[in-house]
Formats: sequence, structure tokens, C-alpha cells
Amino acid sequence: MRKLADGVHLITGLPPYAINAYVLEDVLVDAMTKRDVKRILKALRGHQVSAHALTHAHPDHQGASHAVCEQLGVPLWVGEADADAAEDPRLIEQRQPDHPINRLFAKVMTGPGHPVDRRLREGDDVAGFTVLEVPGHSAGHVALFREHDRVLVAGDVLNAQHPLLGFPRGLREPLSFFTPDPERNRASIRRLGELEPSLVLLGHGPPWRDTRAFVEFCRGV
Repeated sequence: MRKLADGVHLITGLPPYAINAYVLEDVLVDAMTKRDVKRILKALRGHQVSAHALTHAHPDHQGASHAVCEQLGVPLWVGEADADAAEDPRLIEQRQPDHPINRLFAKVMTGPGHPVDRRLREGDDVAGFTVLEVPGHSAGHVALFREHDRVLVAGDVLNAQHPLLGFPRGLREPLSFFTPDPERNRASIRRLGELEPSLVLLGHGPPWRDTRAFVEFCRGV
């Protein structure tokens, strides 16, 4: 794991930053794909984990969730409107736009469902971060914001690395065929820009520390 801020660590895979997970104090946020179970558990060795949370229930974020929760004996926390999809992953594919990439990802990335112990809502606390409901990319997508140092876990509301080709590309909206409601997601992007975060942690892409560029991008979508 790589430390990014006080109590904040990154777990990433290959290529670097293509798919990210984070540890906020003692909470694992997101869990990559079902092929990343060993990678995540190895990274967590020696680190106390008391819960696992998802920014959203998509194949590249919930893939290892069931295995991690089972092996570590921790509860799963998911945004209220995505909780049923985390429990029954068939709903993930059903709610995505009909596209060959989504059908492929459903087969190679999606992990088993797992019971949701806590349904996250606006204003809830997760390891000192405040839950923000930012739907669009999924119905129950949440972001996490720590006000005192303005660290933002943004999930896939936006990204800075091409999710298919794996190369950095600057801030971008998620690809349209991954996002059921692009206009609602743009409203969520604009909301995140208003926070003026000092550090943005993305589902895809390296940590983003240029506050001005982030705010300008979010205002312009």
C-alpha cells in the first residue's frame, strides 16, 4: 500500500492506477475485480480492517468484495440505491447500457454477491469521511469527503485514466456505455467541483492534486 494522506492508503494493480482501491483508516473502499482477491489481501496484511465499503456496485469495484468480507470477517457497506446490486450482481449488468464491453466485464470481473450490512446515505460517516450521494454512473454511487484536509474519494464520477486502454488522459467523464444516466452524472461532477478538494482519489487514474484544474473541469461539464 502507498500512503497518500493521513490515514489514507492506495492499493492499485497493473497497469498502475488502471483500477484502484483505497484504505481509509480501517475501512477498505472498493475491491477491484474478482481476479484481484490475492492482491488486495496481500496489500492488507498487517493492517487492521473493520469494514469494506463500495463507492458503487460495478464489476471493477465489487469483484473481490465477497472474498474480502468473508476472509477478513468484515461487514459490507454500500450506497442505498446500489445495495441490492451488491447482493445480487445480476442487477449490475441489467442496469448498465447494453454494450458488448459490459457483457464481457460481467463475465470476467464481477464477483459473487454479498449481504450488505449497512446502506450508506447522504451525511453518513465512514472513517471520518462524509458520504455524498452522487448518482449517475450508477444509481447508488457515493463519494467520500474529509472536510478538514479536503480529501475526496470520487469513485467513477470522473476519471483520469482510460479504463480500457490503461493510459493516463487527464480528467474525463466516464465512458458513456458505462454510465446509465450521463446527465445526472454531470450534475454529480459539478457538485464535487464545488468542494474544491486538495486531493482527489479516483477509481481509475493517479491521485489528483491540482485543485484549480479539477474545479475548472467540473464547472465545464
